Amino acid sequence: MNILINGGSKGMGRATALKIAEDPGYSLIVTGRDESALRSLSGAADNKNIHVMAIDTAKGAKELEGLKNHLLRESIKLDAILNFTGLLRKSLFAEATEPEAREMFEVNFFGPVLLIREMLPFMARGSHIVNIGSMGGVQGSVKFPGLSLYSASKAALASMSESLAVELAPMEISVNCLCPGAVDTDMFRIAFPGYTAPISADGIAQFIAEFALRGHRYFNGKILPVSRSTP
Repeated sequence: MNILINGGSKGMGRATALKIAEDPGYSLIVTGRDESALRSLSGAADNKNIHVMAIDTAKGAKELEGLKNHLLRESIKLDAILNFTGLLRKSLFAEATEPEAREMFEVNFFGPVLLIREMLPFMARGSHIVNIGSMGGVQGSVKFPGLSLYSASKAALASMSESLAVELAPMEISVNCLCPGAVDTDMFRIAFPGYTAPISADGIAQFIAEFALRGHRYFNGKILPVSRSTP
């Protein structure tokens, strides 16, 4: 099986990539903006089944040309896409700048949207798209000062996942959105300094990996909170 992980250079994305790569039957392509972190990830896979590419989907479709050429050259069909890419700029709404707001939406929403659109021709029937949202983007969840724009960008990703599941159903492609709560990552520590999250990135990776590989047998078009606690 061929798995594409977008935003896998660190945090939950890296941990999930390494968890899936424990099975030599899976071949992974992992993208991200940090080239050195990606090289470290590739070297950490005992089965040598992680191929990495430095890509910033927020920069537009040209960033994906190398990936598309690789998939064409190797005749690869994707069985799953996991979108972990994320950016958080903590700032009160009235103080946030327009560039900050646009940057978060480019990374958190438009980047995954672009990747999915460009990868559709390479997706196998019965494949699964998993977008990683946030509890902050779930309607009715507890909200926090300084995270309004970040939460809004993740809410857009969640809503898009619901609609996309309907559009891609004729292609037998399932789409779901997992929304983690308090997980110990660099981004979480920026959002909630001094708070100790009850779940590590490695701890949640097992769940995300299992869901990406098998969850579409039971869910499609769902926004699923994955949270023991929300600070």
